[in-house]
Formats: sequence, structure tokens, C-alpha cells
Amino acid sequence: MLSSSSSKKRAEGVEGRSVKSLLPCRLLKAVFLTFILMEVVCMSTLWASVQASEGSVPVGLSTAIAQVAKQNIPAVVHIEVTQRQKPTNPRLPFQNDPFFQNLFSGPKMPLKFNQELQELGTGMIVDSQGNILTNSHIVGGATEIEVLLSDGRSYSAKVVGTDPRTDLAVIKVSEKESLRHVVFSDSDKMGVGEWVVAIGYPRALHQTVTQGIISAKHRQGILNPTSYQDFLQTDAAINPGNSGGPLLNLEGGVIGVNAAIVAQSGGFEGIGFAIPSNVAFHIAKILIANGKVERGWLGVSVQDFKPQIPQAFRVENGWGALIADLIKGGPAEKAGIQRGDVLISYQDKPIPDARTLLNEVTATPVGQVVEVSVLRRGKERGFSVKIANLENTLRLRVPSMKSRLGAEVRLLTSKEVERYGIRSTGGVAIIWLDPHGPLARAGFEVNDMVLEINGEAVEDLEGFTGLASSLKPNQRITLLALDHRSGRTGYVQVVVPQITMGKWAF
Repeated sequence: MLSSSSSKKRAEGVEGRSVKSLLPCRLLKAVFLTFILMEVVCMSTLWASVQASEGSVPVGLSTAIAQVAKQNIPAVVHIEVTQRQKPTNPRLPFQNDPFFQNLFSGPKMPLKFNQELQELGTGMIVDSQGNILTNSHIVGGATEIEVLLSDGRSYSAKVVGTDPRTDLAVIKVSEKESLRHVVFSDSDKMGVGEWVVAIGYPRALHQTVTQGIISAKHRQGILNPTSYQDFLQTDAAINPGNSGGPLLNLEGGVIGVNAAIVAQSGGFEGIGFAIPSNVAFHIAKILIANGKVERGWLGVSVQDFKPQIPQAFRVENGWGALIADLIKGGPAEKAGIQRGDVLISYQDKPIPDARTLLNEVTATPVGQVVEVSVLRRGKERGFSVKIANLENTLRLRVPSMKSRLGAEVRLLTSKEVERYGIRSTGGVAIIWLDPHGPLARAGFEVNDMVLEINGEAVEDLEGFTGLASSLKPNQRITLLALDHRSGRTGYVQVVVPQITMGKWAF
């Protein structure tokens, strides 16, 4: 038998061995836990630095989008437009030809409204007074406009003003209470790859929110060649009905007005275009104040360089807008600019092409004196030009229109729009014809109307002269015309005579 003292010693020995054997394990655990703690601290610091660097994304992406939607949905409206239209006969080729008119003409019956065309779109409330920004192609020519808010309230709206050149319009609703409205942000500060959110009513599906990125900036050549074009491109889902709705950054500010898509299927294919907010906000303010937009006019016809042209004009990089022609008595001619000059700078801003110059000039206030630089036979020269009013100086472009189409035109009257049931207020009526000109030879008469040129709607005098000025000599074009005698519409082909003009005229 073991004594109590020996048992005690043996027990102490066992305990001592157990403690010694556990020391390395505890040490390893402590080291491991310290390493894990350091990793957590490093990851937290890294995530905090990422959030601080992003600035506009203080929380997760999904939460940010949800906040943008919650903030802006009450200020985004659904627009339903009704346009009453009188019936017209089917659009048959050559139906305006005098021979066919005589062959098929019958008793003229008075035209009556028997058809309603409906247009759906989106808009955004821009102030507490009920002014709503949307697209011109949505509300142009509307006879009735109904606006539906996200909370179910509906209002009748009236048109404050439209600007077909930028495809923007302002309508207004009357409400005693202050309405929630959007806030505009600087579209120039948006970079390619930044996240954006679109809100609208695609296919009449209320309060639809989609997200994407800015795919590209400064997209041109998308729509009517005479219109303003400096679009933001986005892959945020945009479908018919989204037009006029906001494109927003993750801070909830409007950076664009959704306007168009490129799609063979007629629906979303990942390519949408928005009018930059810096343009939209400027136009909206003018329309609210004046009901129309006055644009600057330089009095030149310009074109982009073709590969062989720059060397001939001693331009090394091929940048600039080539002055192909000047309007006699226009601002540029008065300032001393000549045909063949290459305009390379406008108000200290480089001009890489004709489209950039067009956008700059038309955005310049009427009466402002601007500084331009041109290359003349390889040497740079500067000029001061006083910008004129485009609408007031359209008459100076009549000679070029006479030589191009052999006609003079005017805007349609409201009575003509109502009498013939023209869908929009666009189109021009002929007031003079050269009997040997292309339109007269095609069978046109005075008071006949031109509604489209090569599928592009004629919105106003500016649009007509711009479209006509972009036509090339010997080009065969198709006009959608309306016969003032019968009220019938039809497509007529015309060949543009051989003349020398530039591509862009403004």
C-alpha cells in the first residue's frame, strides 16, 4: 500500500505533467486568435477606406438603389396623351401626282375626327409649382394630357413649351399643395462605369425601377441629324414608356432624361440614351420662363473632315469644323470668317468636329460676342462674332433653300393642323415654288405640305431647313406630303439638284 504522502507526491507529479503538456496548445490558440483579430481589423479598415473613397456609396449598392427609388418615385409621373386625328386615305406612292389625282378623285367629303391616338410616357416634377419635364415627342401635338402621380392622384396638364431640337418639353399641373420634385446633379461629373438608376412607366407598368451603368458619354449621330446630340449611353433597362423619365446617380440626383433606345426588337437590348441633365435643366428653365427656346446662330455651313481633306487644308490632326459655306449677311461673314477656314476653337473650347460646334453655337445666348479661332492656310487666326437669333435669321437661308428644293415654306397654322388631322404640330406648307424646281416637277403645288424628309419628321422651320441642308447633291429623297386639296397623304420621291453646300448649317 502506498502511503498518503507518496500518493500526494504522485498526484502532484501527474498534475505538473498535464500543465506542461497543455502550455504549447494554449500558446498556439492565443497566436491563432491574435491573427484572426488582426485580419478582422485590417478588413474593417480596408472596407472603411473603400467607402470613404467612393463617397457616393456610403452603404451597400442594393440599399443605395432602394434609397434613390424611395426618394424619387413620388416625383416621377406617368403621362397619358390623347391626340385626336382625322382620317386620311392610305399612303399610296404618287397619289399626289396630278394625273392620279384626276383619275381617282371623287366628291370631297368633310373630314371628321373619328380616331384617337394615345401616347404613353414618363415625366419628372421639377419644382413645387407643378412643372413637369418630359420629352417633346411624348406631348407634341397633344389635345389632352393626363398625369398620374405615384400616390394615385391624377391631373389634367397643359403644355408650357416644347423644344423639338433637344426633344424636351415642359407641361404643368395645378395643385394647391406643394408637390415633391426631383433634384438635378451635374451630368459632366458622371464617369463611364458609374452606377445609375432609371425610374419610369415602361409598357404602362407603374413605378418601375431599373439599374445599370453609364456605358459611354457624348454619343452623337443617333437621331435626327439637325437635333441636339450629346447623349449619355446607359445599359439601365429602358423600354417604350420610359421616355421622359429620370436617369439618376446613386445620390438621388437627376443626371439625364431618358429619351431613346437602339433596338431591332423594339424593346430593351442594353443600349439606351439620355439627354444630359446640364442640357435638360437649362432648357427646362427657359421653357418655364418663356415657353420657347431662342437659339444662337453663326450663319455657316460646316462639315467634318474626310481622310483626304486635312492635308489639303494644312490641318495635322484632322480636328475642327470645315467652313463649307457662309450665309451672306450672317454673323460669321460679318466677322471676317471665310469659306475654307477650319474652326478649331469656340470660347476657348476645342472643336473636334461639326457636331460639337453645332451644340456649342445653339446653346449660346443670342447677342453674346464669342471668340473663335480658325486655321486659314495653316495659320491660326482669331475672330469675335456676335451670335444672332436663329429664328429671326432663317430668312437669310431662303436662297439656299430655293437652290436646294426650289421652294419656300412656312409653318402650319393651327387651323390647318385641325382641318387635316395632322398628328403633331410639325410640318411646313409651301408658299412659293420654282416651276422648274424639283418639288414642282414632282407635282407639288403651293399650300401643299411636307411632313417628313427621308423618314425624319419636320418639326418646324428650323428642322426643315436643317434637314434640307443636310441633303447631298443628286441624292434621291422621299418626302411625306399632304395634298391641300384632298387632305390625302403620300410619299413622293425627289432628286436633289447639284449644288455645293456643307453638311451642317447653323
